[in-house]
Amino acid sequence: MLDPSSSEEESDELLEEERRDVLVAAGGSSQRSLPPPPRDSRGREAGAARAASPSPSVLSEGREEQERLQREEREKRLRLQLYVFIARCIAHPFNAKQPTDMARRQQKLNKQQLQILKERFQAFLNGETQIVADEAFCNAVRSYYEVFLKSDRVARMVHSGGCSASDFRDVFKKNIEKRVRSLPEIDGLSKETVLSSWLAKYDAIYRGEEDFCKQPNRMALSAVSELILSKEQLYEMFQQILGIKKLEHQLIYNACQLDNGDEQAAQIRRELDGRLQLAEQMARERKFPKFVTREMENTYIEELRSSVNLLMANLESLPVSKGGPEFKLQKLKRSQNSAFLDIGDENEVQLSKSDVVLSFTLEIVIMEVQGLKSVAPNRIVYCTMEVEGGEKLQTDQAEASRPQWGTQGDFTTTHPRPVVKVKLFTESTGVLALEDKELGRVVLYPTSNSPKSPDLHKMIVPKNSQDSDLKIKLAVRMDKPPHMKHCGYLYALGQKVWKRWKKRYFVLVQVSQYTFAMCSYREKKSEPQELMQLEGYTVDYTAPHTGLQGGRMFFNAVKEGDTVIFASDDEQDRILWVQAMYRATGQSYKPIPASQAQKMNPKGGNVNTEISPHYADRGQKHGMDEFISANPCKFDHASLFRLLQRQTLDHRLNDSYSCLGWFSPGQVFVLDEYCARYGVRGCHRHLCYLSELIEHSENGSVIDPTLLHYSFAFCASHVHGNRPDGIGTVSVEEKERFEEIKDRLSSLLENQISHFRYCFPFGRPEGALKATLSLLERVLMKDIATPIPAEEVKKVVRKCLEKAALINYTRLTEYAKIEATAEKDTETMNQATPSRKLEEVLHLAELCIEVLQQNEEHHSEAFAWWPELLAEHAEKFLSLYSVDMDSALEAQPQDSWDSFPLFQLLNNALRNDTFLCNGKFHKHLQEIFVPMVIRYIDLMESSIAQSIHRGLEQESWQPVNNGSATSEDLFWKLDALQMFVFDLHWPEPEFASHLEQRLKLMATDMIEACVKRTRIAFELKLQKMNKTTDLRIPSSLCTMFNVLVDAKKQTAKLCILDGGQEQQYHSKIDDLVEESVKEIISLLVSKVVSVLEGVLSKLSRYDEGTFFSSLVSFTVKAAAKYVDVPKPGMDLADTYIMFVRQNQDILREKVNEEMYIEKLFDQWYSNSMKVICMWLADRLDVQLHIYQLKTLIKIVKKTYRDFRLQGVLEGTLNSKTYDTVHSRLTVEEATVSVTDGGGLQGITMKDSDEEEG
Repeated sequence: MLDPSSSEEESDELLEEERRDVLVAAGGSSQRSLPPPPRDSRGREAGAARAASPSPSVLSEGREEQERLQREEREKRLRLQLYVFIARCIAHPFNAKQPTDMARRQQKLNKQQLQILKERFQAFLNGETQIVADEAFCNAVRSYYEVFLKSDRVARMVHSGGCSASDFRDVFKKNIEKRVRSLPEIDGLSKETVLSSWLAKYDAIYRGEEDFCKQPNRMALSAVSELILSKEQLYEMFQQILGIKKLEHQLIYNACQLDNGDEQAAQIRRELDGRLQLAEQMARERKFPKFVTREMENTYIEELRSSVNLLMANLESLPVSKGGPEFKLQKLKRSQNSAFLDIGDENEVQLSKSDVVLSFTLEIVIMEVQGLKSVAPNRIVYCTMEVEGGEKLQTDQAEASRPQWGTQGDFTTTHPRPVVKVKLFTESTGVLALEDKELGRVVLYPTSNSPKSPDLHKMIVPKNSQDSDLKIKLAVRMDKPPHMKHCGYLYALGQKVWKRWKKRYFVLVQVSQYTFAMCSYREKKSEPQELMQLEGYTVDYTAPHTGLQGGRMFFNAVKEGDTVIFASDDEQDRILWVQAMYRATGQSYKPIPASQAQKMNPKGGNVNTEISPHYADRGQKHGMDEFISANPCKFDHASLFRLLQRQTLDHRLNDSYSCLGWFSPGQVFVLDEYCARYGVRGCHRHLCYLSELIEHSENGSVIDPTLLHYSFAFCASHVHGNRPDGIGTVSVEEKERFEEIKDRLSSLLENQISHFRYCFPFGRPEGALKATLSLLERVLMKDIATPIPAEEVKKVVRKCLEKAALINYTRLTEYAKIEATAEKDTETMNQATPSRKLEEVLHLAELCIEVLQQNEEHHSEAFAWWPELLAEHAEKFLSLYSVDMDSALEAQPQDSWDSFPLFQLLNNALRNDTFLCNGKFHKHLQEIFVPMVIRYIDLMESSIAQSIHRGLEQESWQPVNNGSATSEDLFWKLDALQMFVFDLHWPEPEFASHLEQRLKLMATDMIEACVKRTRIAFELKLQKMNKTTDLRIPSSLCTMFNVLVDAKKQTAKLCILDGGQEQQYHSKIDDLVEESVKEIISLLVSKVVSVLEGVLSKLSRYDEGTFFSSLVSFTVKAAAKYVDVPKPGMDLADTYIMFVRQNQDILREKVNEEMYIEKLFDQWYSNSMKVICMWLADRLDVQLHIYQLKTLIKIVKKTYRDFRLQGVLEGTLNSKTYDTVHSRLTVEEATVSVTDGGGLQGITMKDSDEEEG
């Protein structure tokens, strides 16, 4: 049911008011149209504000309600009128086409889809999906989920409608590309393969459990509908845009005859003629819009004429009909100077009879013959058919008892009045018969208006035929060519053609879009007998002419110097002829029959209506006639287009595509057509577009800056006289609006750059920030020819980035406080302890670093022209952070080292940045931490020195790892301190070098002290040990030895520095350790050799000539007669050998350094041999006692073998000392064997493996 606002009564009451608001006189100033329905909230708010005025009365409330209803009624009527114009543009476009090269827009994501996406990724991370993935991919997804999907900036972008699934995928792809590049190379697996695999897994997570087969099809269909729309889809779209009901569209569609191409072409011709008349009227009355210069007024008229000229050319270039591929329009011969502005001049286009070419298709269907009696039932009959002047066709044969065929014959002819002959034959049975016998014939004169249904026709039969009532049932269908607009019989009388009043067959032919001819034809003629070109004529209904015989309903065609009178036999035929000729002449006056005019305007006024008579009553009934009959030339189409474009943009931003402000191809097509057809200036169009885009962008929608750039460049070029669309005139209003929009756009762009992290989160939309900066540079230009100095652009961008630093840090701190509140419910921010403050500022530092990294990753490319500005922005951002950092550090207690992780975190982020390293904030950070580092090292040095002193005093010298407890603690502390300072990665080279040098020197001093104290302890311990064969080297001595060995190793790591003086310090400590090791080896060797000296001193008792020697010899000989006496000297030798072997095993087991063990054994062996050699040398002139000889032989032989097994080299073993000892003992052995009958009882210097151990 229709809205009451469309009733006829209200329509009459509000018509005048609407005309005052919407219609403006030709050439009048443009007036802003009423706001569209979606923006009605502002009107309602204004109404609400008025309603809230003090002391409202019932009367004022009623008046406001009435005003509101009237305003809504005006808006509705305005939208209906606008829809009429749009519907005509869609029905018969002749300027624009739907573009097919526009970028395809992706489906936008909404809040619900974002939430579902978060849940799917969370499910994957929780292991609730079947997707198999490695740890690296899981880490990448976790980072993507935490940083991107959970970001409030992404949520805002989704809410604004600027995010698509493609954006989400691109961000993930960029994220994993960095990760995959950092992975090590794997043989047989390229990184491109890894990337493809990860993206496939991402797609699987993104889609979840959806049907993978159906979704791509749905996407494909939606993508096609985004590109190309049918007329029905365009109608439906603009019904939604303007809030038009389906019934209202149907009424408008029928009343405007939108499916009738001839009516639409005629409407266009009338509109263009009206625009020409409007231009001429403006030129005569000198009523122009206000231009920048007065000289533009004449140019403006020429532009109006030129635009209409172009539209006429576009219309003329269209084919006459879109049907019938066989039909080709014959081009007219025009003079080279022909102008469409003078198309009404009959001398401009002269038609000849040969220019009018018609082609008809005839279908003749023969059904059956009735009343055939003259031939036997079994005789064969058939029919032939022909169009006179063409070929002849024959039906199949049939028996005379059933003469039925249903055969169709197809013919083509150029005769508007062809002659069709159908004959009935029977086969002749006579032998001599040459031809078949004709039973009857029928001659028909079909026209395009003839009935198409089968009908019975009486046939003409030969004389004396029995078939007096012979009839044939057939159908003749003669199709009307597309360019034949009407045909039929009329009476005609003219001054130049058809000079005799008589009935003729007329055909109205469209030769081209602007050329129509009224042609009369005779039978069997393809060329017209006479023709009249309709250009310049005005057709109208007339009263009957009493002097003319024939015809009842009259009408005429009038032109300067000529009048042609026509008459038809009935009223309906006259109406159809007048309608067809009205479309052909292009006249602005709409002829109305006298009876209908009286009915529509009983007061006798002149009503200029363009409604079709067929739909007139229906259109009037529903109040649509005023919209359909309205003259488009009397509307302010600039205001109407502004309303249309605003409504279209609102609809576009609310559809399911992430359009970023770009219209769909169908919308672009309709808007282009409307502007061209109704003369909307390009600058006005783009100014309105810019205004709407800026408003949407200010309200949070994501708008493509490239789109803003395009429209702004067009307007700037126009205002500065560069004619981007061929229009050279610039109105004052256009210039003022351009300056206003330029200021708005500049403010918008500066605001977006200041909020670049939130307007372009994660670099989305791709390239938008870079395009915004480029557009800002264009907006700052004074004109299109003079480029703005780079420093001025840089100055504006610097100012924006300074604001951005404050905005980013403020929002970051707010986010950090929200997080802290969520984590800590009991502890308030005001009661935070120093440690809590440090935790907060550390967390804030992590967030700040993340912000700077994201800026570098996603936005640095956009600021590639001014990288130093982004660095200045980062410094400003960090300076704001430094205030909070300084406050938290001041609250820390003295000598608290918990803040060093903060320095490491910030320094590691800054030192690798080319612009921020040793920048303002970085130096401030160093200034704060330099005293802390020095204080920390001082305290650590004191602490380590004290620990050495106390540790060595209380040292038990139990083995711990590579040394003692004290040494291990010392070396660990020194190493940890150096690693701590190294991990600081101090950025200032001079101070870093100072720290390193100091720590190396400190390590040198500490190790030196440790070595000296250990050496002293070693000597004291060694002095307390006895010199008998019971001596066993204690583990404490081995531990001390190991401490020195370990100290030597640690000096290479803790004390070495590259370079001259520093290398000198290292050499000193290295030499000290080396000397200490040599000394303790010497001390230890001296101790063990002293044991050998004790053994030798015992052997000295057996020297020849002593009383003890004689006593021992006698005692042993006497005892040997009664008991088995042990071999003399073996107990002493075995004890010593056991001493040597056990101490060798102790050293081998407990000393860590093989090299020093070998040195010790070398010295031990050499010194032992020297002591024996010297003992023998003292007895060179004395023969050794047999007991001495046996003991020495065993000691020497076993010592030699044991030290050889311990790895002592042959050169050392077989030294001259050993050779001397060996020779002496061999000689003594030989002497004893000669003088003493008992001999040495198997003990000999000869090598033998038979001896025991």
